[in-house]
Amino acid sequence: MDAPEKSHSLSRRRWFAGAGAVGAVAAVAAVAPKAVVQTEAAQAPAPGARPGGGYRLSEHVKRYYQTTRV
Repeated sequence: MDAPEKSHSLSRRRWFAGAGAVGAVAAVAAVAPKAVVQTEAAQAPAPGARPGGGYRLSEHVKRYYQTTRV
């Protein structure tokens, strides 16, 4: 009697494990295309941008520097 019961629980465990795996794959598949699009957009340089020219002394930065003076 124990053998049929054991095989039944084993198949139930296998079914739940498979369902969990399918859910995980579906979640990754839903997020993956968005990540690829964002990565491509982030790598594209802005028109007229200088390489390595990320810092600019703008009015906003000057105002911040004034607030940090003691």
